[in-house]
Amino acid sequence: MKKKILTLLILACCFSGIRADEGMWMLNRISPKSMKIMKSLGLQMSKKELYNTKGTALKYAVVDFGDFCSGVIVSPDGLVVTNHHCGFASIQSLATPENDILKNGFVAQTQAEELPAKGLFVKILRRTEDVSRRVEKALDKYYKQHAGAMSGQDQSTKEKMRSSFVDSICSSIENEYTKKYPDLVCEVSPYYTGNAFYINLYRQYDDIRLVFAPPQSLGKFGGETDNWMWPRQTCDFSVFRIYTDKNNKPAEYSADNQPMKVKLYAQVSLDGYKKGDYCMTIGYPGRTNRYLSSYGIVERMETTNESRINVRGVKQDVWKKWMDSDPKIRLQYSSKYANSANYWKNSIGMNKALKELNVVEEKKKQEQRIAEWANKTRNVWQNSET
Repeated sequence: MKKKILTLLILACCFSGIRADEGMWMLNRISPKSMKIMKSLGLQMSKKELYNTKGTALKYAVVDFGDFCSGVIVSPDGLVVTNHHCGFASIQSLATPENDILKNGFVAQTQAEELPAKGLFVKILRRTEDVSRRVEKALDKYYKQHAGAMSGQDQSTKEKMRSSFVDSICSSIENEYTKKYPDLVCEVSPYYTGNAFYINLYRQYDDIRLVFAPPQSLGKFGGETDNWMWPRQTCDFSVFRIYTDKNNKPAEYSADNQPMKVKLYAQVSLDGYKKGDYCMTIGYPGRTNRYLSSYGIVERMETTNESRINVRGVKQDVWKKWMDSDPKIRLQYSSKYANSANYWKNSIGMNKALKELNVVEEKKKQEQRIAEWANKTRNVWQNSET
């Protein structure tokens, strides 16, 4: 199951003191301690201004763009800015060999010229609720009922049985919420390797139109050579607009629809920034592999990443050959190629960095310290019992 929830990433540096603080939190679970740290680093917003369910908050301006990217509403009439690579597939679908807006770029001079992006949607988070106890209670009941059947199975089979039942529990909760809130999209997702579960309630908008896209030579400047590298100079952005019915409610595409009216949006500042300024990122999908064990990292490097590098490298070479031979084929496969190449390059860079930074060795040291602490704690507990 995909983990789709709004999260906040803090990375703030104070160059005069050469220190950095960072963290990643679910937006509805920012602790007082985290808020205190953010305030000390320069945040001028309150917790309620970041997330609340009874009034306007920044979370309403940050959108789930098509279930694969983040976007931000930057105007009172529903203008959404996202990455060029996030809008890539929609731009490609609107391009033709005769009017190749993927290659040449696109600008809608008026709202009437904005192009409907079929199949694209935007979701805005309404609220998040913790349903962990419900899932755990149902799991406990399942274990009791199937104890005999599970006792003779190996660990892999047991995990598959558990995973299947967890999916059933989550689907049941989703159906319950959907009946109660038929105008919302209700999704249960696991977090912390399945140790917590949250249901996220979204309002989905299905009439999304392309407003602006830079030429591909600018939007993907540097191609895969520069991708996932820092610093990178590229015009990696595109602009869309959300449309609604006359009552400002979600609606399927219609020529009668109007731009969404927004109470709160993120204003674009032209003031620039200076060293030591506070910085944070809010967006989707909210997942991290930071807490993988040393074994998990090795598996990621040697199984997932190496396979992806080898297989996609061959596949992309074949695609590229045919794409270069025919403009029509180039358009048809541009999005497929870009999606494949994105994580192909990501896997190459990830493996390189993990090796150079000796991450596996550092993880093993952490695990050894945890094991020593656990053994010490167990001995203290056993001695206290005797």
